[in-house]
Amino acid sequence: MFLVDAFTDVPFKGNPAGVCVVDEYPSDEEMQCIASYYCWSEIAFVKRLGGNDFYIRWFSPNDEAPICGHATMATSHILFSKGIVDGNIINYQFNSGRLQAVLQDGFISMNFPAKPVQKCINFPFSINKVIGIKSYKEVVKDELIYVIVLNSKDDVFNIVPNFDEIKKVDCRAIAVTAPGDENYDMYSRYFMPKVGVNEDPVCGSMHCRLACYWHAVTGKTVFKAFQASRRTGILNVEYAGERVKLSGKACTVCEFEIH
Repeated sequence: MFLVDAFTDVPFKGNPAGVCVVDEYPSDEEMQCIASYYCWSEIAFVKRLGGNDFYIRWFSPNDEAPICGHATMATSHILFSKGIVDGNIINYQFNSGRLQAVLQDGFISMNFPAKPVQKCINFPFSINKVIGIKSYKEVVKDELIYVIVLNSKDDVFNIVPNFDEIKKVDCRAIAVTAPGDENYDMYSRYFMPKVGVNEDPVCGSMHCRLACYWHAVTGKTVFKAFQASRRTGILNVEYAGERVKLSGKACTVCEFEIH
């Protein structure tokens, strides 16, 4: 098992993810027990299929995640840095698709499916109750998450999430975002208490939604994104139609054996 901080090159920043490189997958129950025991945002379990092709699965403390950006970056960092793969490309298969990770100039770039969002007029919760703020621009959603678009980055930093209220909402998670400034193109935070993590420090899959949304609003295709959690994280995001490219760095914090 490796503990890796993703979307940062500074230990104890970014988003911690566990990485288990396995010859064969443990049972689903065992993998869920491991994820629940360590209680990081996600733990990735990765198995080599042959060459530089791998199968990857991600477990949060409460369930198996459909996709996870930061744990994929953490896994790629381990496979590259430990010399487990030759060259600079890794091909992943997962439950509902494929993606690729490429190492170039010290950055790991990953190619994820885009996640378009739709404007939501009627939504089953009070903005003020879930994040402690009344003023907002709009709400958008896809099949898994709601995204609340706020007026400014200060709102993103200053909201007070009510995790009990967020748990009541019929969705996997709630994100907030706001337009950028001279430093970053977008700001965000991500809350998912229902799956065992109150605030995800840096979420790659959320940015697959935000890339689609901010592209539609601004026309931009390339973004520098800042996630304003306590640990903070920086992502390079590129919108490319049906795919979203996420890139950044990662660093290994520790490694150990599970008996």
